Amino acid sequence: MTVEFFREEPAARSSWRLAVLMGANTRTYKFALGEALLGAAAEGRTDLPLRDLASPYAMSLVKHLAQAPQASSRSVAGGTDFLTVAQEEAAESIQLGSPTERLLAAAMESMPKMVMQKFHNLRGDGGAEVPHRFYEVTGSSRERVVRLAEHLREVALSEQKPTLQAELVARWSIVETSFAAGIGRSLMEEGVAVDMTTLRITDKERRRSVAGVTEAVIGFQHGRCIICAQPLIPGVDEIAVDHVFPYSFKRLLSGTKLDLDAIWNLAPAHRPCNGQKSNRPPSRGELTRLALRNEAIMQSPHPLKRTLHLTLKRHGYSGGRVGDWWDFIEGVRNQFQ
Repeated sequence: MTVEFFREEPAARSSWRLAVLMGANTRTYKFALGEALLGAAAEGRTDLPLRDLASPYAMSLVKHLAQAPQASSRSVAGGTDFLTVAQEEAAESIQLGSPTERLLAAAMESMPKMVMQKFHNLRGDGGAEVPHRFYEVTGSSRERVVRLAEHLREVALSEQKPTLQAELVARWSIVETSFAAGIGRSLMEEGVAVDMTTLRITDKERRRSVAGVTEAVIGFQHGRCIICAQPLIPGVDEIAVDHVFPYSFKRLLSGTKLDLDAIWNLAPAHRPCNGQKSNRPPSRGELTRLALRNEAIMQSPHPLKRTLHLTLKRHGYSGGRVGDWWDFIEGVRNQFQ
């Protein structure tokens, strides 16, 4: 399905989304690197010393460390591990507004060996990489240079850059929350809930806010409106969260366990499109886009994947077979005919 996701929109931003949204996560290094890369490319940088990328990378991580764990409990950190150094240097770095020399040196030492080697890797695809590469590391170990690719500049300067940044922030929040004691276990076992008042994803046990619904799922539908399939641009377009199967259909579902307020049925849309759609049944195109979006989420790591998997299981599907979402959505559609 990662191939199918790229085939839907074979562009550099789809490769970026594959890397950020669908890669394996035992630590959050990828998100800090992605944030630093977007920032450098947006400034017009092409070749830059590793130090210039390591500084924002390290600062992003120490700021997030103050909010939540940045590694899985299964990922054991030793005394010289970068996260250990980051924790020890966090307070002073935040006070300075820049990384301490020790933290910067640790970042420059670890980045080429770890996150920069793995950023382009596809999860579980035997060492395969995303179709576009966004940088190369050149130079000697004493003076490494990061060469930013044209593909990265294309992403960072595109109209969808605000969407891509919001997706990265949301994904980072989801992943780091899944690492947190108590909350993380709830997310991994039970998936997420949706607070329809605030349109935010929460954990089911403590109802802690994790991320906005729009920001969490929009990347899996290529940053496009579920109704008209045109790009959604934060700050330019008014965005609504659409019930693909209208909420008014709920009265027809007495006696069933189908939840129309769940992630599987919620999708970002232009507010005017959402208003015009109102309570009408979804079109074939909208159902196709919803199925593709949900299949894409199933290729991401927990907990969004877990949420959709549980929805399928409750309704008699294995949740592990490609095509389950097509069958499920078709089954729901048939209930309203």
